[in-house]
Amino acid sequence: MEITRLRDESHSRFLMGRHEGATLTPSKFLQSFSFPPAKTRLVVIQMKNIYLTDIEVMGKLARVQFSNTLPGPKPISLIGTLSRDGQTNLAPFSTVTHLGSNPALIGLVSRPDMVDRHTLSNILETRCYTINHVHSGILDQAHHCSARYPRETSEFTATGLTPHFEPGIAAPFVAESRFRFALDLVETIPITANDTILIVGKVRLVQLPEEHLAADGSVDLTAIGSLASTALDTYFELSQPTRLPYAKAKNTL
Repeated sequence: MEITRLRDESHSRFLMGRHEGATLTPSKFLQSFSFPPAKTRLVVIQMKNIYLTDIEVMGKLARVQFSNTLPGPKPISLIGTLSRDGQTNLAPFSTVTHLGSNPALIGLVSRPDMVDRHTLSNILETRCYTINHVHSGILDQAHHCSARYPRETSEFTATGLTPHFEPGIAAPFVAESRFRFALDLVETIPITANDTILIVGKVRLVQLPEEHLAADGSVDLTAIGSLASTALDTYFELSQPTRLPYAKAKNTL
């Protein structure tokens, strides 16, 4: 990003020098800049090229692992739902994304419906669900929620996690989660390219420790201990190296 900015600035100065009729030799052109000291040295790395044809011939598990890693670390959450007959369900998802702030909309991608998807069917039945952040204290239980339990078995019971209910909200929260929220189903959007489904929900209730919510609306996910994941079995802790001011375009002329 910094290289792009300097390139734009140099182009502006070069054009300005020509416009003003100045003789701008290469040495004078470079002397007109005061470059900040480089924070890191540019290291040339030999890159491996992996093409679509290479991905297509990978084994199924390797292809899933590799493809899931491409976006980098993603939030890992437990989705809590309740079936029409009162059976609780809990499933880990790493496809949660922010869609909008007014109203607050959250997207969740469900995989192809080739087997019985308890989470999706429960959401369609009750039109309510919860998203619960995972921290290291419940990581083992959360990971084991991905096992294929029969519909009549609740992942809460199987893993020892505790369902928590709030008045007027059908879906269960995870009591052990430190950052959780409930949503009402707004719509589902089929993604025909791979038969997945984008679930769009509107935030109805958010619960978190008061001390981790700042006046500017930011949430201290590091202090909460929220985890991220890649692939099917790799998890990461979060760190916050810095907060930067709102970026505005600079006038280079």
